[in-house]
Amino acid sequence: MQRFFAFGLLAAALGASLSVHAQAGEAVTVYQDPNCGCCHGWAEHMRAEGFDVREVPSSDMAAIKARLGVPMELASCHTARLESSGQVVEGHVPASAVRKLLASKDTRGAAAPGMPLNSPGMGPMDGNLVTLDFDGRPFSRD
Repeated sequence: MQRFFAFGLLAAALGASLSVHAQAGEAVTVYQDPNCGCCHGWAEHMRAEGFDVREVPSSDMAAIKARLGVPMELASCHTARLESSGQVVEGHVPASAVRKLLASKDTRGAAAPGMPLNSPGMGPMDGNLVTLDFDGRPFSRD
């Protein structure tokens, strides 16, 4: 009985690990102003969380945001597209919220408007960062 229980725990842990890693391997293209250093900081955060990040410098971020449907009131310094789903990540959204976005296929995008100091690439996370969905509703708290 004890062996069966231990095996069940191992199988559950392995399954959870594989699920997280499958999402974490997601390909992400991030468009960023070539003169902005915090955008690279966010890309490094995403890489550290297992995402496959491609950085694309652009001097016309407004056109990219318009093409990808980012609401202007939610704009930040960089915009990313999740390649498998086409969903959009605007600004310094933490990897945990990006994973939640991937699991929420009906949600077009998530944003950390502006440049919040308690977000990946900007400063230490403090548990008070609220991201929004593209309808302006709270999406996650990290």
